[in-house]
Amino acid sequence: MTAYIALAVVVVIVIWAIALYNRLRTHKNQVENAFAQIDVQLKRRHDLIPNLVEVARGYMQHEAQTLEAVIRARGEAVSAADKARQSPGKAQAMGALMAAEQVLGGQMGRLMALAEAYPTLKADARMQQLGEEITSTENRIGFARQSYNDEVLEFNNQAGQFPDLIVARLVGFVHLDMLASTQSEQERAVPQVRF
Repeated sequence: MTAYIALAVVVVIVIWAIALYNRLRTHKNQVENAFAQIDVQLKRRHDLIPNLVEVARGYMQHEAQTLEAVIRARGEAVSAADKARQSPGKAQAMGALMAAEQVLGGQMGRLMALAEAYPTLKADARMQQLGEEITSTENRIGFARQSYNDEVLEFNNQAGQFPDLIVARLVGFVHLDMLASTQSEQERAVPQVRF
């Protein structure tokens, strides 16, 4: 009788562990899918940037340094995205991706600000279309980041609760990092407007 009770307890524990593993695997797959959606939008933006630079190059011959900085930042962002794609949720990969994307965003902002000084470039139909596509893509990236962070939160909550925590650690499900829009307190500071 005692052997049957012990066997029943072991079977219940094994079934519980299998069910928990399956839930954690499902959450991990959802995190990976959410990152894949970010990756799709980042690729779209990275693919649009050379076209934007080529259109701008025809009008902005004196701004070659800015155009080269945008292309260089794009290359670094593509490289960081490739590394993050291999290990979504890992702190180092996500940090490098966020940093590279912030540099790219800054360079793109500088390019767009310079484009304002060139009325013919600003009026160019292809430039307007590319600008709208990039703006649309930026919005999609924002929504995809939000979805990714929601999935990471769900995974971390599941993997961080006791007794699930024990099984999660045993099978290698570790805490995943979210994507943040800023890295430092200076970036979070409210800009000062003076007239």
